[in-house]
Amino acid sequence: MRLIRGLTNLKSMSGETRASLGKGCVATIGNFDGVHLGHQTIIEQVQEQSEKLRLPSVVMIFEPQPGEFFQGRDAPPRLMEFRQKLEALAALGVDVVLCMKFNEQFRQYSGMGFIKDILIDGLQVRHLVVGDDFRFGCDRSGDFALLEQVGRDAGFTVENTRTVMSGGERISSSRVRKCLQQNQLEEVAGLLGAPYSISGRVVYGKQLGREIGAPTANIMLKHVPALRGVYVVSAELPDGTTQTGVANIGLRPTVDGKAPSLEVHLFDFAGTLYGQRLTVTFLHPLRDEVRFESLDALKAQIEQDMRDARHWLANR
Repeated sequence: MRLIRGLTNLKSMSGETRASLGKGCVATIGNFDGVHLGHQTIIEQVQEQSEKLRLPSVVMIFEPQPGEFFQGRDAPPRLMEFRQKLEALAALGVDVVLCMKFNEQFRQYSGMGFIKDILIDGLQVRHLVVGDDFRFGCDRSGDFALLEQVGRDAGFTVENTRTVMSGGERISSSRVRKCLQQNQLEEVAGLLGAPYSISGRVVYGKQLGREIGAPTANIMLKHVPALRGVYVVSAELPDGTTQTGVANIGLRPTVDGKAPSLEVHLFDFAGTLYGQRLTVTFLHPLRDEVRFESLDALKAQIEQDMRDARHWLANR
């Protein structure tokens, strides 16, 4: 899979990918936060037409996500960091991801400007898969009807996305997010097609866990997570093996944490993971994240968390 950042890089690109896109492409547009079963169905639609027309498949995403640009800190929590999203799209067989920087300049695109500059001149799109409620351009001036109208003259077709239901409700990122915030991990796994996980690189922390007898692998998160609290987890290590453990995800209020963080204590593990990537899967909630009055109180609770996690794992 090829990642292209921005319209300038798309238009200046050379080589095999530019040559293939020069013949046109089949594309879809969205945040694809979580890459849930609804997203996966959209990608299937794109791939079907990609194979039929013998054209590359393209997914256009945005950084930051539009909600983050407009709402700032009040934006909904992310389900996935950027790299994990790319890995999920690559696993579905997407040929190209076009990542557009959502800034004030991009926000001012008119509906027609978006279609002409990005879809026609940039991607040379031949077939587009988007929801019939899809809106784009400044003040949401562009819609599905405009795409169909322009497409008839410009030589591309537009297809509505298929709705994927579960339990009588449409699968969406907001639904996944709500279920995570309510610790409904089994329902989340059904919406995603797999248990919820977060991937990231292990960084140096304050070494506090080591001091209180529970060394942790610290994964710094760029965005506030949808989950908050202490969980039983499993972690896939760089060598492909899996270790169970207990993790705290949130802001670490007892030690004046300000940046979102994921701290994982792996049972019966004695190694160094700094600089390596872990995939942490959340198996079972243990408790909410709370502030303790002292490090001794925190240590006692962590010891209890580890006992509770081992007990759950032994009886699962």
